[in-house]
Amino acid sequence: MFELWVPITIAAAFLQNARSAIQKHLKGWLSTTGATFVRFGYGAPVAITYLLILHFAVGLPWPEPNGMFVLYVIIGGVTQILATFLLVYLFGLRNFAVGTAYSKTEAIQAAAFGFIILADPLSAGAGVAILIGFAGVLLISVAHTALTPSALMAATFSRTAAIGLLSGAMFGLSAVGFRAASLSLGGGKDSFMMEAGYSLACATVFQTIIMLTYMQWKEPGQIKEVLKAWKPASLVGLAGVLGSIGWFTAMTIQSVAYVRSLGQIELIFTFASSYFIFKERPNKAETIGVILIAIGIIVLLQS
Repeated sequence: MFELWVPITIAAAFLQNARSAIQKHLKGWLSTTGATFVRFGYGAPVAITYLLILHFAVGLPWPEPNGMFVLYVIIGGVTQILATFLLVYLFGLRNFAVGTAYSKTEAIQAAAFGFIILADPLSAGAGVAILIGFAGVLLISVAHTALTPSALMAATFSRTAAIGLLSGAMFGLSAVGFRAASLSLGGGKDSFMMEAGYSLACATVFQTIIMLTYMQWKEPGQIKEVLKAWKPASLVGLAGVLGSIGWFTAMTIQSVAYVRSLGQIELIFTFASSYFIFKERPNKAETIGVILIAIGIIVLLQS
């Protein structure tokens, strides 16, 4: 299985890892809310520019939005904000690689949401690939825990695990929401780029408005801090939107379960960042977990 959505997803995963690395750096300057906002606030102009290029330079026609489109954009937008907030908060609880690993349970959760909401089919091979990748994620999640029944039980039901699993659920639901939004526009096979770009632009603008309103209400001082951190924040916005263009486009072409399962390759990029940038050394369990994720990806591409 090597179709257009495959390289697009890999590129999106790489860009998402870059965005997360910069967000972790920003977490030392900004609050969790401020570090979450930069993804959307600094990304909105890039998303709008991309949409205008698709229409005026490429010549793709404007879609015709409807009530279901608006509903799914709201669902996807709100759940993605919550997922990002939880992920940034998670960075302060455990190291960069493990924090991202917890959120990567989204692959199996997205498969469930996709089947329930959109009736997206899943082959037996893809199901096995998701389970292998999920096993790798779980191994990484308990890598710093003593491998005794009581310690594993405590880690599984810990506050950190709950936040990570909830983050993964929100990411999974947002992915399904955005795929549903794009599909609701009802374009043909030649308009998937515009459907994805239009959904992304609408979602990012909506998220920016929501986050600005919340910050003005709860943390007005963070707006000034976000503006002061414009250089790294702009990189977050750029990497975030370029990654989102990839995610939205891939999920318009292919079901969320496949895209998010392949997207676990981000953890391989994450471990590279963890090792070379943050000087965090993975242990044996984390290394085996990454190997399992790689095997799962290979199985997925062969299914």
